[in-house]
Amino acid sequence: MKDFLKMTTASIIGMLIAGFILMFLSITALTGLMLSTEVETVVKNNSVFVLDLKGNVVERYAENPLDQIMGEEINTYGLDDILSAIEKAKNDDRIRGMFINAEAFGCGTASLQEIRNAIIDFKKSDKFVVAYSGAYTQGAYYIASAADKVFLNPSGSISWHGMAAQTMFLKDLLAKVGVKMQIFRVGTYKSAVEPFIATEMSPANREQTMAYIQSIWNKITEDVAEARNISAEELNVLADKNMDFQPAEVYVENGMADKLMYKDEVLAYLKNLTDTYEDDKLATLTLSDMKNVKPLSVTEKSKDVIAVYYAYGEIDNMASSSYDEGINSEKVIKHLRDLRNDKKVKAVVLRVNSPGGSAYGSEQIWREVELLKETKPVVVSMGDYAASGGYYISCAANWIVAQPTTLTGSIGIFGMIPDASELITDKLGVKFDVVKTNKLADMGNMGRALNNEEGALVQNMVNNGYELFTKRCAEGRNIPIDELKKIAEGRVWSGVMAKDIKLVDELGGLDCAIKKAAELSGLENYKLSSYPKMIDFVTSIINNVKPERYISSKLESTFGELYGSFNMMKNIDKVDRIQARVPFEMSIK
Repeated sequence: MKDFLKMTTASIIGMLIAGFILMFLSITALTGLMLSTEVETVVKNNSVFVLDLKGNVVERYAENPLDQIMGEEINTYGLDDILSAIEKAKNDDRIRGMFINAEAFGCGTASLQEIRNAIIDFKKSDKFVVAYSGAYTQGAYYIASAADKVFLNPSGSISWHGMAAQTMFLKDLLAKVGVKMQIFRVGTYKSAVEPFIATEMSPANREQTMAYIQSIWNKITEDVAEARNISAEELNVLADKNMDFQPAEVYVENGMADKLMYKDEVLAYLKNLTDTYEDDKLATLTLSDMKNVKPLSVTEKSKDVIAVYYAYGEIDNMASSSYDEGINSEKVIKHLRDLRNDKKVKAVVLRVNSPGGSAYGSEQIWREVELLKETKPVVVSMGDYAASGGYYISCAANWIVAQPTTLTGSIGIFGMIPDASELITDKLGVKFDVVKTNKLADMGNMGRALNNEEGALVQNMVNNGYELFTKRCAEGRNIPIDELKKIAEGRVWSGVMAKDIKLVDELGGLDCAIKKAAELSGLENYKLSSYPKMIDFVTSIINNVKPERYISSKLESTFGELYGSFNMMKNIDKVDRIQARVPFEMSIK
């Protein structure tokens, strides 16, 4: 018995000691990470900024400290960090050039264009840009084509096959489990409901989808053609052959790459460009390093502020990316009100990257943008998407800027209410009975579908929502309501197409929107400030230890584009029944 007690006591003491050691190591690691983020990066002369094109790009991203502690690979980057790093590298004379290291890369079309344009601007500083990869994705190649030299591994490949937009249809799957979607919508082209009620694209949806992906592809081929001195016609001939599976030599022969090189040869090439001796180590700076490089101010000190407010993700749907909560209308309203009342803020750039969401939430944000515009200029900068609800919250701005490849418009409304009566009553054998004081008191009863009168009530609400949406857009864009409705109907447009029909004022990126905000506010000297403020280190840890968030992030990274549809189904009972959103994501992999 004594031996047993000794062993038990020793085990408990051992566990306590191990716990204390683990806690100490965790605190030490966390402290080290916190300190490392605060130490300014030392930039050596003749340095090279290494832009890794790998993983995924989102609008803004706060690094997950737990991933770093657990040794997880960091594979998500903020577009804002990438653009900021390129700008810093451009203005720092100690940095001689940029090396684009392209790997597996996922990024929205407008974000790709934003990065590529920043690289083109970087080249104006007379610094070199060299790109290299063993396997360029199509999106990474689009960016890399802006480089002075595009190198490829002798066993490598370049993806070049054109664009496709694919929709996943869930109607038959839902039918197997006894669920039907009751749909209420306005807009011939409002296709967000089609995955739940059809097994293929409607003719209208096929028409609009072909139109905008062709518009985007035309812009991509135009840019690559200019950079690589290959005609757009020849690039389309190559795409028809699907260049993904060609021998490496073919890419050099057709002008897509400049030379086949191994990585050690590229390293030697970079050393030569930077006057670095062969036996010396090349001085490089990663994206993480550049975050802690002090920016060289290009404007005089000023108390006047242009605020850049980031609104990205779905609106009030609880179904956004695992990396963020999406657009919470209540929080956005408060933040915009604070900016309206802040006398130092002279103009606001509203950066919108959203496929939409709750119609109610969109209307509330619209109201706050309208009030904000009464006190100071508001310029919208559209990211990959500013469609449906994303356009709703944009339309009141003084000026709207979009990339040629932005997806926007989709001015339409729909309601979607699941009918699970077959699943519940037939398959599961659950029965319902009801007594009621009034005829429609049990509307929404899980044991039955909506009747005609109830359906008419919902449809009327959707109709009213559409009338309000189109009214907001017509007034915001100064377009007669009858003309606006001709380009509404839920139709999605590319940025180029949207400018032609006056849904957008100007083509360009965030930098273009900031310049317009300065012009409208009469500012020559100003400082930029980003909102909402990024969460602090401790809050980041607390947020990321939530099991459901961790699991969601892993599912999203595993299933990619499929994750969105299943996540929407998972959260369908939590979202606003009246929606203004588009149903898809698109990239040029």
